[in-house]
Amino acid sequence: MLNAIVVIVAVLVTAAIIWYFFAPAKAAHASSEGGVQTAHITVKGGYTPQLTEVEAGRPVRLVFDRQEGGECSSHVVFADLGIDRMLPAFETTTLNLPPLQAGDHPFACGMNMLHGMLRALPAPGGADGTAATQTKTAPPATATQPSPEAHTGHEFRDDPANEDRERDKDIHSLTIRFVVALIFTLPVFTAAMAGMFIHLPPVLMNPWTQLLLTLPVMLYSGWPIHRAGWLALAHRSPEMNSLVTLGTCTAFLYSFFITAFPELLPAGSRDPYYEAVGTIITLMLLGQIFEARAQRGTGDAIRSLIGLRPKTASVVRPGDDGHESVEQVPVDDVSVGDIVLVHPGEKLPVDGLVVSGTSSVDESMVTGEPMPVRKETGDTVVGATINTSGSLRYRATQVGQDTVLAQIIRLVKSAQASKAPIQKLADRIASIFVPGVMLVAIWTFVIWWLIGPLPKGVNGIVAAVSVLVIACPCALGLATPLSVTIGTGRGARSGVLYRSADALQNAEAIDTVVLDKTGTITVGKPELTDTAAAEGFNADRLLALAAAAEGDSEHPLAKAIVGAAQKQDLRLGRSVAFESVSGAGVNVLIDRKGLGGEGREAVFVGNQSFLKSHGVALPTSDAALIRAQQWASQGKTTVFVSVDGRFAGVLAVADKVKPNSAKSIQALKDRRIETIMLTGDNEGTARAVGAEVGVSQVIPQIHPEDKAHIVKALQEQGHMVAMVGDGINDAPALAQADLGMAVGTGTDVAIESADITLVSGDLGSAVTAIDLSGAAMRNIHQNLWFAFGYNGLGIPIAAGVLYPFFGLLLNPMIAGAAMAFSSLSVVLNANRLRVSPLKARSVRNPKPIDMEALRALVSKPQPEPNPSPATAITTVDKGHQLKGSADMAENTMVTDPVCGMSIDPKTAASSSEYEGKTYYFCSQGCADTFNADPAKVLNK
Repeated sequence: MLNAIVVIVAVLVTAAIIWYFFAPAKAAHASSEGGVQTAHITVKGGYTPQLTEVEAGRPVRLVFDRQEGGECSSHVVFADLGIDRMLPAFETTTLNLPPLQAGDHPFACGMNMLHGMLRALPAPGGADGTAATQTKTAPPATATQPSPEAHTGHEFRDDPANEDRERDKDIHSLTIRFVVALIFTLPVFTAAMAGMFIHLPPVLMNPWTQLLLTLPVMLYSGWPIHRAGWLALAHRSPEMNSLVTLGTCTAFLYSFFITAFPELLPAGSRDPYYEAVGTIITLMLLGQIFEARAQRGTGDAIRSLIGLRPKTASVVRPGDDGHESVEQVPVDDVSVGDIVLVHPGEKLPVDGLVVSGTSSVDESMVTGEPMPVRKETGDTVVGATINTSGSLRYRATQVGQDTVLAQIIRLVKSAQASKAPIQKLADRIASIFVPGVMLVAIWTFVIWWLIGPLPKGVNGIVAAVSVLVIACPCALGLATPLSVTIGTGRGARSGVLYRSADALQNAEAIDTVVLDKTGTITVGKPELTDTAAAEGFNADRLLALAAAAEGDSEHPLAKAIVGAAQKQDLRLGRSVAFESVSGAGVNVLIDRKGLGGEGREAVFVGNQSFLKSHGVALPTSDAALIRAQQWASQGKTTVFVSVDGRFAGVLAVADKVKPNSAKSIQALKDRRIETIMLTGDNEGTARAVGAEVGVSQVIPQIHPEDKAHIVKALQEQGHMVAMVGDGINDAPALAQADLGMAVGTGTDVAIESADITLVSGDLGSAVTAIDLSGAAMRNIHQNLWFAFGYNGLGIPIAAGVLYPFFGLLLNPMIAGAAMAFSSLSVVLNANRLRVSPLKARSVRNPKPIDMEALRALVSKPQPEPNPSPATAITTVDKGHQLKGSADMAENTMVTDPVCGMSIDPKTAASSSEYEGKTYYFCSQGCADTFNADPAKVLNK
């Protein structure tokens, strides 16, 4: 009869636990305060309310009122938004969120034990907040949509130093409680362990004495554990403290019952377990102290980055009398446009552009590169770097939240707050772990009661308490986040910025790296080296026409041509209309007024195929073309020019290969990673550069849109692809790739299309990113083995599975010691990642690449369709931003049938009638070509 009662009670308790912990949570609704959705959330052993509903597509303000101390709830993390905010103890913290997309947005404490939910419901009228949808190419919410407080000048409000101060307070409090627990537990522990071997004073063996000694441990030392544990149970978010407090309270109440009413139990069942209660709490406190000290170092990356920021700046102020003065101002008071003066040995306070002076600047703290970089007038400088030799004056261009350092800190914080895909399994298990352990403890007692040896009730309680105490959900919760935090922090110190934990995980699996050439393999600052004019043209006129055509372009090749013309003080014509084929060339109408000439000239500047596609004949016997072939074989980029449909000559532009490119590409090949270089250059130039750096494959004459197609084709062949590019015309390919790596320097650190930013611009950083990912993933796997292996073995042993074979029943004190050091082992192992050497790993079974299929995807150069009459003619080609004349955009445009130029009939240089239709021409040369054989022109 008694057995049946025990089973029935166990079934009822099991049903109650399942219902209590897994029943749907009651939702609270955000209120409107000042036009902003506002929700107040109390943090006290959990989140109240646990579920908050808001309207999608509208800003949200969360006010967290933390009414407790301790490590667990010291942070709130929105992993899918990339937000990790510190919550100071016994203070109110406001967190502003951007408009959210419809759906669930979970949040948790920093140790992933306490959980809450923010649910965004579709707005009335069908708005669902899709504008805020996060995609692979979109950065976390805090990176692109800072909160209203973002630009207050206090962007470092979550300074890890503040966290360390909070953690130091917790360590101090824990230490005092631990000392008290140790003092009162030692006599009880000694009596229980040594009393059977040596004679001890009877008073020490008295259960009432042991009860009195255990009370301070239970009520004072263990108070934070019990408080946090019971509150977490009340919030239906049980965690490690909940299991410990259930186990110790069960053992204490059982021991108290034995002490007060020993006659109610058989003689063999009257031994109390006060020593277990005191020892478990003491070891728990010791483990928390060690863990808090170990975790104190996980914020080193952010702390070191913030520590780079100087406190003051020397700003040059013009005086009323025409003289200048230098003022020392707080760095937060520096404004865009201020002239900043830095002397040798000083840190640069903000980002800017050098206006005078020459010096070398140590940028290692931002880029990870040890060699100082020479800076002179016109060069960009980055805040927090160190001026080593000369004095510089520079104009502030980015201050406060917009500086490179601030962007890096935001990216690192965002990455550390995100969750790696591998964490999903641990999260799913952790969500049911504690209720599951409670059920295992209940049924462990039932099984011991039904089939265990005498005293079966005592053995059942001992086994149930051991199960509760030995289980460690904290190890599961910390296994992945700690490694992500330390790994992304180490990457930041090496000039590798992971945008998310996904990027940290995915980099390890890469087997193919696709490389852009200009600015990635090469320096990206080409210079004009050679000029070959065709018959009837001279070199100066050739260069002047090409420079006039490329005058508004930001492309590196265009800058090289324009810069060379400016150095020679050549007079350039005014461009009045443009068209461009991205990655191929531009056709521009040049007005010769002001140059001593009349009329306009249609100038084409681009690659060989571009000119041919527009009907320009390239005589193979021309000396300029022969020289162009020679230059291409030397690795130089050749730029062809025509005027009014006639070949004018060739320019050669050379871009230096970065010093470390060949070494880095060889390092990738040593890891059995396939490397493919994509370039718009012709075959000869591409092969020459490819051979110099040693890439596995070269695909020349690439259009920007082809890059994404090639990446996609590689993925369809079963490859994990990383794209390394400059983040401008490579953006589609960076977004398409499994891993986008943006080569960024200076303000390029915030390239939106990339998963990883290589701050230094060195390809060696790509190798570091892959190797660091491998090290981080190995570390995460080790942590998960610690967590799963510990709990998978410890819980069955605590339940008594070894008793039938070895007569072994785990003492709760041993279980408590194992639990106390389980999470500590995870923390210590994660910290190894900070200093462990990065080991190269090879792709295990690299798959062959079908290069013919990739080359077949390269687009044939074709003129782009005429632009809409209502829009200016523009292009986006490696930064080109060409603007058509405003009056052209306002009128109906027609196409010159000879050169394909879009022109205004009212301003056409000439026109001709043919078969009842009027044709307009941009220049007389095009008109003459048409009139010579209209049918041939129209049917070409």
